[in-house]
Amino acid sequence: MRILITGGTGLIGRQLCRVLLAEGHQLTVLSRRPATVAAKCGTAVQAMASLAEYSAGVCFDAVINLAGEPIADQSWSEKRKKALRDSRVELTHELVDRIAAAQCKPAVLLSASAIGFYADRGDLAQDESALAGHDFPAKLCVDWEAAALAAEKLGVRVCLLRSGLVLSRDGGLLERMVPPFKLGMGARIGNGRQWMSWIHIDDLVAMLVKLLHDENASGPYNLTAPNPVSNAEFTTTLAETLHRSARIAAPASLIKFTMGERACLLLEGQRILPSRMTESGYQFAFESLALALGNVLAK
Repeated sequence: MRILITGGTGLIGRQLCRVLLAEGHQLTVLSRRPATVAAKCGTAVQAMASLAEYSAGVCFDAVINLAGEPIADQSWSEKRKKALRDSRVELTHELVDRIAAAQCKPAVLLSASAIGFYADRGDLAQDESALAGHDFPAKLCVDWEAAALAAEKLGVRVCLLRSGLVLSRDGGLLERMVPPFKLGMGARIGNGRQWMSWIHIDDLVAMLVKLLHDENASGPYNLTAPNPVSNAEFTTTLAETLHRSARIAAPASLIKFTMGERACLLLEGQRILPSRMTESGYQFAFESLALALGNVLAK
């Protein structure tokens, strides 16, 4: 297949490119830094600097939309919120407009979202049938998904990728967490009761590939492992994997003071179950957190 990937130079995109290249697909990656695409994604991958290059005569069999500025890295000023929205919602609107104008349309659009779509409902387990939350991340996901679903009117199969906390040796969540844990300064966040719905990157990419090929797949999918854990359990398991202790706690008041509105990303959580992926017959390689962390952090 000829596949366009937005956000292909990111953590998920890089591994996805490796897998899809191994399957023999022809890949084009949209990147603001096209000169870096070959090094990050593979020398066989073509680079696209702007969606303006997706002209009416350009044909793709599938589009995978992974683009989006990191949500946790900077304070949520109004300027930053606009940048987050533009990189997700507005880019997806433009992408669907390009699909609409294309003479040959892709059969499928896989479009990123996140479990931030859901509200923090404590210990209540939520699957794809649960309603959206009302905070900034949830509203962002709702609008992001709506922009992607507009492609259905064009006859394109659309899958919404509600991904969890990605565990990878190449960056992401663990890149920030592991250094202090190695120094014996690992800590649970607040009371540690908030849920962390995680996913090993190998499973995440495998699920994307499954959705790409499954002609019956459409709508939202929770891309998380079947066994979410509390922050306290995640902290303990990570410390044990690194052969360190983690007996301290980062006070919620300090998190709120230093992070402001973004504190919800650490102090709140969602207990998410991947019901639709399980029902599809997907077999997880990493169902337990201990197994996933042991694999990711192995020397």
